[in-house]
Amino acid sequence: MRTYSRITGTGSALPQRAVSNAELAVELAQRGIETSDDWIVSRTGIRQRFIASADCSTTDLAVDAARKALEMAGVTADDVDLIVLATSTPDQVFPSTACLVQARLGIRGAAAFDVQAVCSGFVYALTVADAMIRTGTYRRALVIGAEIFSRILDWTDRTTCVLFGDGAGAVVLESSIEPGLLSCRLHADGSQAKILCAAGRVDSGQIVGDPFLRMDGQAVFKLAVNVLDSSAREVLADAKLDVTAIDWLIPHQANVRILSATARKLDLPDSRVIVTVDQHGNTSAASVPLALDVAVRDGRITRGQHLVLQGVGGGFTWGSVLLRF
Repeated sequence: MRTYSRITGTGSALPQRAVSNAELAVELAQRGIETSDDWIVSRTGIRQRFIASADCSTTDLAVDAARKALEMAGVTADDVDLIVLATSTPDQVFPSTACLVQARLGIRGAAAFDVQAVCSGFVYALTVADAMIRTGTYRRALVIGAEIFSRILDWTDRTTCVLFGDGAGAVVLESSIEPGLLSCRLHADGSQAKILCAAGRVDSGQIVGDPFLRMDGQAVFKLAVNVLDSSAREVLADAKLDVTAIDWLIPHQANVRILSATARKLDLPDSRVIVTVDQHGNTSAASVPLALDVAVRDGRITRGQHLVLQGVGGGFTWGSVLLRF
């Protein structure tokens, strides 16, 4: 009998502090940086973001999201035999954040590792977990995207610091005899690495290179819209489904303009695109599972619907997952 995987639970977590554009503008003005709510909303659609306190870690957010996903799925941490966690902002060089989450959840012996594909991270992690479950080796996975991007931002760079926020999202992915994940496709183009990167590194106890996130916004926008369109069509073709089969499109929540442009290319109405970037900002690998959990819990997403989850980010990486929820 063929083995598939399906999502049985979702969860998300946000830091306690929500920062509106107006509040952020005041804080940036103290650094000599001018911005406003109108400027940010008109260019990005973002109205607020959540910023982690100094005592909040990526692991903290990941554990909170994971527990909520386990609760929805009706399983315990002891039932998990695989953890795949996507992050570009781990708490430490090693061990992996996945291992730290495993310890906090009290799980012993399950495989646990991180995936680093920046804003495509969750889609990459979900694809990896699906492949491992399909082999029959694993039965139940926690797939998590968790980030504290506020700690790698240059708060004097208006073009980037207004865009990002912190958060985490998680799903429980279980072995099933019925197809859940129908098609997964991942891509990368390392020749585009410089348009979105954080190039610094630790060497002999010192930071070498630029440790802050840097982005060529126009180049990212152009590439993102093109690859999100082609990637969605790729997974639909693989499953022999038409664009009209999509009940909900859940792209990486980077910029409302990218989301709208992608929907137009696919000839989908904006009403079938899940949008949370206005409330969360760009949370990198956490953005897709965060948006998924919001729409599941508010009742928009229901069992049997077709969803396309999409990531696009530094690397340059991109990919899509088509699933029946």
